[in-house]
Amino acid sequence: MLRAAPWLTLGIFLLPVGAGLFGTLLPALGWFPALGARGLGLAEFVRLSAMPGIWRAAVLSLLTGLLTALLSLGITALVCARAHGSRLFLRLQASLAPMLAAPYAAVAIGFAFLVAPSGLFARLLSPWLTGWAVPPDLLVVHDSWGLCMVAGMLLKTVPYLLFMTIAALDQVRGAEGMAVARSLGYAGPTAWLRVIFPQVYPQIRLPVYAVLAFAMSVVDVGIILGPTTPPTLSVAVYRLFTDRDINLILPASAGALAQLALVAGAVLLWRLCERLAATRLRGFLTSGRRGRAGRAGGAAVGGLAGLLWGLFGLGMLALVLWSLAGSWWFPDTLPGKWSLRIWQRTLPDLGWPVWNTLAVGLLSTGLSLALVLGCLENEARHGLAPAARRTMWLLYVPLLVPQIAFLFGLQTFFVRLRLDGTLVAVAFSHTLFVLPYVFLSLADPWRALDERYVRSAACLGASPGRIFWRVKLPLLARPVAFAAAVGFAVSVAQYLPTVFAGAGRLPTLTTEAVTLASGGDRRVAGVYALAQSALPLAFYALAMSAAARRRSARRVLRPA
Repeated sequence: MLRAAPWLTLGIFLLPVGAGLFGTLLPALGWFPALGARGLGLAEFVRLSAMPGIWRAAVLSLLTGLLTALLSLGITALVCARAHGSRLFLRLQASLAPMLAAPYAAVAIGFAFLVAPSGLFARLLSPWLTGWAVPPDLLVVHDSWGLCMVAGMLLKTVPYLLFMTIAALDQVRGAEGMAVARSLGYAGPTAWLRVIFPQVYPQIRLPVYAVLAFAMSVVDVGIILGPTTPPTLSVAVYRLFTDRDINLILPASAGALAQLALVAGAVLLWRLCERLAATRLRGFLTSGRRGRAGRAGGAAVGGLAGLLWGLFGLGMLALVLWSLAGSWWFPDTLPGKWSLRIWQRTLPDLGWPVWNTLAVGLLSTGLSLALVLGCLENEARHGLAPAARRTMWLLYVPLLVPQIAFLFGLQTFFVRLRLDGTLVAVAFSHTLFVLPYVFLSLADPWRALDERYVRSAACLGASPGRIFWRVKLPLLARPVAFAAAVGFAVSVAQYLPTVFAGAGRLPTLTTEAVTLASGGDRRVAGVYALAQSALPLAFYALAMSAAARRRSARRVLRPA
């Protein structure tokens, strides 16, 4: 059974994604008997291309995705180059957990509360500096080029790439490489960029592609921060899928496949640029120039990191302020009247979404954890077979394929199985996105476990199963708990899988927060966004506390 774990995991991943793509392809080609469409052809693609604004929407998706990925990678590399091995780097590393746990939608809502014409920044500067007595007529949020959307996504993508880079640094022995480079006279940032980064980048290539694909196809952040006329392609396709006119499902399916082709083209373009950069930069890497650790450059990088972390913190603060505001008129810096009335009024309505969020998160995280542990334990006992080794990257397929491209097709299969709108369907669809992150979080610590513990237990007569439960899991309790917390946070943040698989009948905190973000009452939106952020943080704190207690109990058993 254990030997089948990798294939079972890949099957659980590939079959739904493949079935979903097939289920989207048929209506895109004009085959959807439920609507009376039985012809096959490209008419729906032609119909989609004739829709107003659709080409600009595609260009917006491409530009915002490429800009987000490029800026995320650049900022991450600069921060690591400047801060690696310093106290600042340790502080940044320690602060990643809350930023990773906070859902995209909550971060986007908090960022909108900051930069909107009536947001916190405008209130801090008005009227003493700007002279504004009323909010200015400026299009900051929902700007036509998607720059606000890019800035909002950076608050999540940079911490994610930083987290992946830190994990990759252990594999390339970054500290030792930096020590050798410095002994040869290279300044710190130059050493990191010339010696460490070329070794780290292949390790984080898939996460960079995932950031690119996500930024091009995200829907919830696009609704909250993105342009509206036209929106990005993924938002435009999502609106076609959810339009009252169900006949628009056919061009929507064509649009979903167009989104897939656009992402594939962007990844290919990125790959070509990688090769070009490798050729062009070879001379720079081997020139032997030692470089200097300029103070101005260090301050700029430190300021950039501080800006991102500060924006994240201020965004969360804005959510708290709005949730407690009885009245808050522009240009007052703080609410004129504080009140718990919104919380008291909203709490009864939070019960059902909180229950759904908890249930789906626990089910998808539990299933993901079981599959990942099975794969890793099989690898430890039997080694990774060559075929499995070549195919394990397929675990990241759901992160690389745009959600909008296969979730509708997957929903049609759920309908045929009479599972649409059920907790099982939503939890299963969340698992497709939770499992890769659980695997990424747990694989390296599991593989790095000192084999002598296992051999000692085996010499004492313990069976492989007993070693797994009584030796490995207690020793790796903290990484397992962290992986579970990451998986739960990923589940809480899922918007499209909940909407499609849940058929609109299973509201979660994320779906409610996104809906309220486009409404008029910021106070209610703030309450939902805070609840959405608090749940993963509470789960993370609980998991880390349990792991710490387990480790403390084990320490008591050690001989003095």
